Amino acid sequence: MQIISGTVVAEKVLEECRRDIAALAALGKKPGLAVVLVGDDPASRAYVRSKDKKCRDLGLHSVKLELPVTTTQAELLAHVEALNQDPTIHGILVQSPPPPHIDEAAIVRAIDPAKDVDGFHPVNVAKLALEDPTGFVPCTPLGCQRLLIEAGIETKGANAVVVGRSMIVGKPMALLLMAKGPGGDATVTVAHSRTRDLPAITRQADIIIAAIGRPHFITAEHVKEGAVVIDVGINRVEAPGTEKGYKLVGDVAYDEVAPKCRAITPVPGGVGPMTIAMLMANTIKACQQARSEERR
Repeated sequence: MQIISGTVVAEKVLEECRRDIAALAALGKKPGLAVVLVGDDPASRAYVRSKDKKCRDLGLHSVKLELPVTTTQAELLAHVEALNQDPTIHGILVQSPPPPHIDEAAIVRAIDPAKDVDGFHPVNVAKLALEDPTGFVPCTPLGCQRLLIEAGIETKGANAVVVGRSMIVGKPMALLLMAKGPGGDATVTVAHSRTRDLPAITRQADIIIAAIGRPHFITAEHVKEGAVVIDVGINRVEAPGTEKGYKLVGDVAYDEVAPKCRAITPVPGGVGPMTIAMLMANTIKACQQARSEERR
C-alpha cells in the first residue's frame, strides 16, 4: 500500500516555483500575492499567517490585509478594487468564510479574474469547464490532481467518484478528472449527502476523492480492494488528554480503509500542504500571464 505524501509532492511544486521566480526575477518581475482577512476567526488567521510565511520564504511580494469584523461590504469592495489596480499584486485572495454581513459571492465577482488565484470567479470556473489553460483552478482540487500524477496513478479510463459537490473542491475536481490529458480522461461520478446507497456507488470506484467535510465518513464498506483514496477532509475532533485537546482527522476512516487501498493520502500531511503550494504556483502563473499581456 502506497502512502501518497503531500508534504513531499508540495516541496517538489515549491522547488518548481523557486525556479520560475528566479526566471521572472531575471526579467525584473516579482510575483505578488495579497491575502485579505476580515474579522478574527482563529482558523482563518492561522491560514493567512501560513500563506504569508510561505510567500516570504519563496521571496514573493506578500501583502497581508487584516480588516476588523466591522468592515462593511463597500469598504471591502474598495480594498479589492485597489488591489485590482495595483501592478505589484498578481494574486488576490479573500479568506473564507467572511463575517455573515459580507456577501462573499459579490466579493469573488469583484476580483479581477486575471488575479483570482483561488479560481472561484465565474470567468475562471467557465475556463475550467472549457479546458482553457489560461484560467485558474481552485488550489485544493489542483493539488489533488497533482498528487495523482506524481503517485503514478492512471486516471485515463478510470472510474472516479468525487464525494462532495462544493464549488471549492467537488465540482472543480470532477471537471479536472474529466478533462483531457494527464490526471484526467476519467469517468466521473459526483456523489453527495443526498446520494442514495453511497457505498454501492463508491465501491465501483478506482479512485475516490473524499471532500464531504465529515470526519471518518468514508469507511471500509465504501471502498473496494485496490482503490486509490484521496482524503481532502481536515476536521477537528476532540482528543482528551492531548496538549491541544483535539486532533485533525480526514473524511476517511484511515485505519480501516488504508489496508484495502492501493494508495491513500494521510491526514495531516496529504492534501493540506498541496493547497498552499498550488496557491503559490497560481500566483506565479498570474505574474507570467500579466507579463505576457504587457508585451502584447
